[in-house]
Order: sequence, then structure tokens, then C-alpha cells
Amino acid sequence: MATAVVALTLGALAQSGSDEPAGWSTPHTPHGQPDLQGHWTNDTYTPLERPVELGDKALFTPDEAAAFFKSKVDDLNAQAANDIHYDDAIWQAENYEKVASRRTSLIVDPPNGRLPPLTAQGQDRLPRQRAMQRATSADSAASRSLGERCISWGNVGPPMMPPTYYANLQIIQSKDLVVIRHELMHDVRTIYLDGRPHPSPSVQWLAGHSVGRFEGDTLVVDTTNFTPLTNFRGSPQNTRQDIFATENMHVVERFTRTGADSIHYSYTVEDPQTWVAPWSGEIDMRRTEGPIFEYACHEGNLGLANILSAARAAERASR
Repeated sequence: MATAVVALTLGALAQSGSDEPAGWSTPHTPHGQPDLQGHWTNDTYTPLERPVELGDKALFTPDEAAAFFKSKVDDLNAQAANDIHYDDAIWQAENYEKVASRRTSLIVDPPNGRLPPLTAQGQDRLPRQRAMQRATSADSAASRSLGERCISWGNVGPPMMPPTYYANLQIIQSKDLVVIRHELMHDVRTIYLDGRPHPSPSVQWLAGHSVGRFEGDTLVVDTTNFTPLTNFRGSPQNTRQDIFATENMHVVERFTRTGADSIHYSYTVEDPQTWVAPWSGEIDMRRTEGPIFEYACHEGNLGLANILSAARAAERASR
């Protein structure tokens, strides 16, 4: 498994950065908009933040990138066969290839490839947020995480953070809407193109309120109106999962077709109550085969029920 995936990655790295064949041009919908439709994946081994030991190294050499990807696959293949979770080596590698990149982080600004320092308010919230995440409360399902409750995994954004599996998505367009269907966790995101403004800040959504416009061949999406419960960077796959933004987060995304099978996706995030400066990231999404099947999160899900029943049993035993 590891050998096959690394071979695929090497092939993709060899082609990365290559131009489309002469004569390729951005396709357009019947309404004249750049056509972003189709099935795509943003699955990648590239971390959000650059590992500290890499310092200011923004790009791997092709050999270094291949070795890095191989180490990730080897880690997955070393997973115990009786692990209670999915066989991540299969979900990570089978039938589809990671988006290849020589970048050492998804973050491109600041230049060190890492999140800016926290503001005073962010530092003040951090201990409470860490305490909440480490709490073992099992009073009810409502005391567990949004992910455990099959509500949101936090990867749909904005910004759209690659998860470590189920990274497929579908983009659908009409004259006044762009709809993004995510495989994980069955979320559907709506981007309005009809010129409507953002509503009052008192009206909030977990994924915010997104309005878009086309600038040339690029879809520019502006999102505000998040909630204090927005599951931004709350997934255990993130390197610093204890950093959350607030309802004041503002995200600007850009989607640009760069080839028949690729979309360049970039974003800038700002939240003056969390970080001292805005920060930006990017990734190239790769076309993948559809369709997207239902992510039946609670189908056969024993985890949440067992957490609660085990807590009740522990309470009875302690009486």
C-alpha cells in the first residue's frame, strides 16, 4: 500500500506546476460564469502549519517531498490491526491519490508558514478552551463534541480545511448560487451570487453566511456571521486543535480553475479577537471520480451511545 501511494505521489510531483496543453481555456457555464462544477478532492498530507524544525523552508525538494509522504503512509500502515478505529491506511490511500505539493505548509502567509500569535483576548480564552476540550463530561449527548454528535467536523469551512479522509466534495452552479456538497460530514454549503448583502451580525450560521462574485475567472467568496460554536479547527486532525476563532471571524476565499482537472483554492482569515494579524493559505484541488455517497454518520455508530452508557455505569459503581 505504502509503495503504491508513494509512487503515485512521485508521479504527481513530477507533473505539479506543469501547464495545461496549448489551447486549454477556462470553461464557462451557459450563464457565462467560469465553470467550477464537478467532483473534487482537497485531500493532502501537507500540514496546515509548517513543522517548527523546517524553519523558513517553504518548499521541499521532490525527493524530500516523496520521503515526507512515505513517512506519513508508513505511520498509517503501522496502525495496529485491532485498532478500534477505521483502518486509516485504507481510507487514506485506497483508490485515490493525495493532492501533491512540495509546500511544507498550507499556510503561505505569514512567511514562516505558521499561525500568527494570539491576541490578548485569544490568550485569555485559550485555557478555557483547552479545559473544555479535555473535559470528560458525559452528562448527555449535548456535552460531547460536534463531531461525535455527527453535526459538523469543521472541515467544510470556510476556509475549507482538508480532513484526513472523506475529503471529496462536489461543486454545483446556477446563475445565482454555488453549492458545495462535502462528503464529510454530509454538509452542504451555499454561496449566494445574487448581490445580496450579509445579514445583521445577530443572524448566525455554523458555516457563516457566504456571498460571492466573479473577478475574471476567479470566484471570490466573502463569509461572515459565524457563531461562537463554529467548529473551526476543532477536528482532532489539526496540529493545534485548541485554537478556535470567534463569531467575528472573516474569511475571503478564491476559487480559480487552473486546468481541466484542477482548481486553485486560496483563502485569507482574520479575527482580531484571536490573532494579531490575518493569515492566508492555499491548496490545489484535484478532480476525482463521483458520485459522493451518503456519509451516514450515525448508522451503526456505537461510540456515542457507549460513551454515555459507560458514564452511567461508572456513576452507579461509584455510589
